[in-house]
Amino acid sequence: MSNTRKFRVAVIGLGWWGQTIVKYLKSARNIDAVLATDLNQDAGQAFAQSQGVEFAPSFEAAITDPRVEGVVLCTPHSMHADQMVMVAAAGKHIFCEKPLCLNRADVLRAMKAINERKLTLAVGHERRFEPPVMKAMEMIHSGVIGKPLQMEANFSQDKFLQMASDNWRLNAAEAPAGPMTATGIHLLDLSVGVFGPAETVFASVKQLGSPLVNGDTLAILATYKRGGHALISAILATPFAGRFAVFGSKGWVEVRDKTHPEASTGWTMNWHIRGEEVQTASYEPHPAVLSNLEAFADAAMGGGVPYPVPQEQMLANICALEAVVKSTRSGKVETVEN
Repeated sequence: MSNTRKFRVAVIGLGWWGQTIVKYLKSARNIDAVLATDLNQDAGQAFAQSQGVEFAPSFEAAITDPRVEGVVLCTPHSMHADQMVMVAAAGKHIFCEKPLCLNRADVLRAMKAINERKLTLAVGHERRFEPPVMKAMEMIHSGVIGKPLQMEANFSQDKFLQMASDNWRLNAAEAPAGPMTATGIHLLDLSVGVFGPAETVFASVKQLGSPLVNGDTLAILATYKRGGHALISAILATPFAGRFAVFGSKGWVEVRDKTHPEASTGWTMNWHIRGEEVQTASYEPHPAVLSNLEAFADAAMGGGVPYPVPQEQMLANICALEAVVKSTRSGKVETVEN
C-alpha cells in the first residue's frame, strides 16, 4: 500500500532501542517521528537534536500533542500497560515494544482501552517480518509440511554482558525469567503463530555462565491447545545463535540467522518435504524492524490493510509468558490461562 503522506508518531523512551527506532524511522516510506521524549532530559534532548527530531518535555506533552497520531513505546516493560491506557485515552494509535505486558490482566486492560476507541495496536515482534520466517510460516499454514508437530527455536546472545548491573533490562521485576523478555519472548510469539494458544508450560532458568544474577540460561517446553510442542531456548551467556525450526507430518523447515539481527547479514533457510531432496535458500538482510513499523502505520491510516499480528495472538503470547514466569518460580508445569 502506498500513502501520499507519513503517519506522525512520538517515540517514548530514548535508550538503546528507542534510539534504534528513531534511526529506522528516518528511512521509512510512510511513518515519521515528529516528537521524542525520555526521562533523562539532557541525554534525550541531545539525541533528539542530533536526529533532527523535536524533544517533548514529558510523556504527557508528547501523547497530547495535536501533531501526533501514534505513539511508539520503548519504555520498561512494567510501564507498558498504564502507558497504553493513557495513550488510548489521548486517542492515539499504539506501537509497543515487546513484551506487550507482563501478565494477562494488564494486557486485557490495555486492549480494552485501545479497542473501545477503535485504535490500532502493534507490537515489536519483528521476527514475524523477516522474509524467511514469513516464507516458513506460509509453508506451515498452507500445509506444505503437513500437520505441525513440534517447533524448536533458540535465540542466544552475549550483548547483555556489557550492560551495567543496575540496567533495568537485568532487573528481576522488569525481566522475570532471565532471558525471557529479552529474546525468549520472540520465540514464544513465533510458537503462538505456529500453533495458536499454549495450554501448558514447563520452564527453568538458571545462572550458569555469567554474572547475570537474574539468570542467563532459559529452557521452555510448551504444549498447545491444538496439539504440538515447542522447545524454546534463550541464553545470555554465549555468542549469538538464532534458529527457528518446525517439524511437520510431511516435512520440516528451518531458518537460521547468519548474524545477530541488529547487524544482520541475512539468513539461511532449509526445508525437506517427504519424497524430495533437502532444499536450501539464502536470504539477504532485510530491515524487519522497519517493516513492522510501516505495517503499523498502514493499519493506523486505514485503507483496509489490517496489522498482520492479530490481537488474539498478542494476548496468547502474554498469557504464555505469565505461565513461563510462574513455572520458573514453582518448578512445576503451569497451565496457561487464556
